[in-house]
Amino acid sequence: MSQRKQQLLRQYRKNKRIAMLGLAVVIGLCTVLLSVWCLPLGLLLAWIIHEAWFADHIFYAARDDYRYDFPADTLVHALEINGEKLHWSPAAEVKAGDTLILQVRLSSNWLGWLFDPSVQLGDDVQTFERGARGIRYLNLTGQLEQLQKGLSIAGRFCTLAAQVQLRVFPAPDLEGKRIMILAPHADDAELAAFGLYSQNADHVSIVTLTQGEVEAEFYQEMGLDRKQAARLKGRLRSWDSLAIPLWGGVRQDSCVQLGYYCLQLPLMRERPEQAFGSRESGESDVRTVRGQNPFVLPSDTDGIPSWHNLIADVAACLQHFRPQVVIMPHPELDPHSDHIATGQAFYQALEQVEDQPELLLLYANHLHDNDRWPMGEAGTGVALPPALEPLPALPLFSHVLSPERQLDKAMALRMQHDLQPPLSVKRSIRRNIQRLLTGRRWPRTGDNEFMRKAVRRHELFWVLEEEMLSCPGRSFRKP
Repeated sequence: MSQRKQQLLRQYRKNKRIAMLGLAVVIGLCTVLLSVWCLPLGLLLAWIIHEAWFADHIFYAARDDYRYDFPADTLVHALEINGEKLHWSPAAEVKAGDTLILQVRLSSNWLGWLFDPSVQLGDDVQTFERGARGIRYLNLTGQLEQLQKGLSIAGRFCTLAAQVQLRVFPAPDLEGKRIMILAPHADDAELAAFGLYSQNADHVSIVTLTQGEVEAEFYQEMGLDRKQAARLKGRLRSWDSLAIPLWGGVRQDSCVQLGYYCLQLPLMRERPEQAFGSRESGESDVRTVRGQNPFVLPSDTDGIPSWHNLIADVAACLQHFRPQVVIMPHPELDPHSDHIATGQAFYQALEQVEDQPELLLLYANHLHDNDRWPMGEAGTGVALPPALEPLPALPLFSHVLSPERQLDKAMALRMQHDLQPPLSVKRSIRRNIQRLLTGRRWPRTGDNEFMRKAVRRHELFWVLEEEMLSCPGRSFRKP
C-alpha cells in the first residue's frame, strides 16, 4: 500500500473513531435519561446508519474540486446547458470515436447527501459521491450524434451550472497495431481492457507478471492448509491468465505467464539480485506455472524470482511481440504496489530492446481515495475519477463497449477464479441494507464488486505518446 494511501486510511479511521465516540456518548446519555432500551436500539440504529451511509471508503471531502490538467493543445469548447439540453455542432474533423469530456460544476441538494447524486446524459447515467459539490468531469464519448441533435442532461439529487466546457481528444489509431497488455495479476487485463483487446484480438498479446496466489482463504475451506491453498490459487489464476483471453479472441500463443509472486515485486525491485519466493505458498520457482508459455524465457534456466530475472523476461516479451502500443497501470492513479512495480519493470526492460512502442495507454483498476469508482451501476458510463492532487497533463482515450461486448466482458470476469468466491456475511448484509435504504443496485451477472465497477459502457485510458516516453525527468519515464 502506498504511503499516501496509508495516510488517507489513517485519517479516515481517526475521523470514524471520533464520530463513533460522539455517537456512543449520545446513546449513553439517552440510556441514562430515558430508558435502558435506548442502548441496544441505539446501537442497532447506529450500525444500520453506518452500513447504509458511512461504509464507503472515500478519503477526501466531497465538496472538493477534481483537479485535472490537460495538454495545452486540447480542443476546448465553452457551451451552455439550455432547458436541460446540451447542443454542439462539431467541426468536420471531430470523429464519432473521439473522446468527449464535459467539465461541469455540480452541486448536490439535501437528498444528494442521502442518495448517490447522478447526471442523466441521454440514455446514460454517471454517478458521483454523496454530497458532491464542485468541478466534475462527465464522459460523453459515444454520444456525438446526440450532441448534434441536442443531448438531454439533467441532475438527479444535484444541480448543474449552465456554463460547461467540452474537451475533445482524438482517438488513437489502433487499427492493425500490435498491442501488448501488461497485467500485474490475472484479471487486470480483463478489468481494464477486455472490450479494447477483444475488438483488436488478432494483434493483441497479454503478459501477466504474477501468479496472484495470496489471500487463498476460500481454498482453505476445502480442507487445504495455507500453503496448499495458495499453491492451488496460484495455479488457477495462472491458468486464468492464459485461458480466459481466448474468450476475447486472443490466441494462447499470444499469452505469457511470468509466474512471479504476488506482493513481492516492490521488494524485488529494492534488492534486484535477491530471490523472493511466495509469502504464502512456500514456492520459490517461477517455472511451476510456465508450462503453457509459447516460448522460452530467459529465467527458465534457473526459475529464480528476482528483479533481475523479471526485467530480462519482460524485455524478452517486448522483443518477441514488438508491441506498438502497450497498455499498463497508471503509475500515479493506481496505488497497488504490484501495479506500480509493473510500470517500473516495463521502463527498465525498455532500455534493453531496440523496437520501442509508439504509445502507452494507462489504466487504473484501483484508486488511492475512492473504492467505489467508477460509481453507479454496471452498464453506465465512466466519469473521470477523483483527482485531488495534480496529475501529469495527458490526453484521454475512452473506448466504447456495446451492450453485447459488455456481456462478454462480464462473462470473462465470471471465469476469473479470484472473482468467484461468494460475498462474506458482513458484505452481503451491508449490500442489502444499502439496496433497501439508499437505492443502490448491483448486477445479476455476479456478486463481486468488480462486476459493477468494470462492466461499463466505457473503458478509460490516459495516453502517453512516443515523444513523451523518452522525455527525461517525467515521472512516467522512471516512476
